[in-house]
Amino acid sequence: MALASRLRSTIPVLSKFLRSESSCTPLSRTYAATSGKHEQKVKFTMDLSVPAETRVKAIDEISAEAKFSEVVKNFLVVLAENGRLRYIDSIAKRFLELTMAHKGEVKAAVTTVIPIPPQEENELKETLQDIIGQGKKVKLEQKIDPSILGGLIVEFDEKVFDMSIKTRARQLERFLRQPVSLDGL
Repeated sequence: MALASRLRSTIPVLSKFLRSESSCTPLSRTYAATSGKHEQKVKFTMDLSVPAETRVKAIDEISAEAKFSEVVKNFLVVLAENGRLRYIDSIAKRFLELTMAHKGEVKAAVTTVIPIPPQEENELKETLQDIIGQGKKVKLEQKIDPSILGGLIVEFDEKVFDMSIKTRARQLERFLRQPVSLDGL
C-alpha cells in the first residue's frame, strides 16, 4: 500500500507536467526558467517521431531534477519507451479509480447551482451511504453549474439522479408538445 500512496501522490504532478493539451505546461515553464533545455524535453517526450532512447533520456533527466521517486521514474520510462506518455491523464484517472475501489470508496459527484451547506452535505452523504450499502465509504465531490437552474444532479456508480429544474422543464416541454388525442371523448 505504501507503493500505491507514493504513486498516488506523484501522479497529479506528473499529469500536469506531461499534459498534452498544451505544448508547454506551467510546470515545464518552471523547468524552462531554470534551464532552457527542459522546455524542449517536455515537448518531445510526447512526440513519437523522436527515438524512444532520446525520450527515455529526457525523462531520466527531468525525473532526476524533479526528484521523482525511482518507482515513478521507472514508470515514466516504460511509458516513454512504449510511446504512451500522451495517455498519462487517462492512466492517472484509472489508477485513482482502482485505488478507490480497493479501499472501498465510492466517488459521488453532486452538481448544484450554489454550494451545499455542510449540514445538508452530511445528510446527502448519509442518504447515499444507505443507497450504496455498508462496507463502502462515500466521497462527495461538489460541482457548481448555474445552467441547471436549481435542484441537484447526483452521479455515482454509473448511476445518475437528475433532479434539476432544467431537466424537469425539458420533460414538461416535451409533454406539452405531444399531440392531444380527442378520439376517446
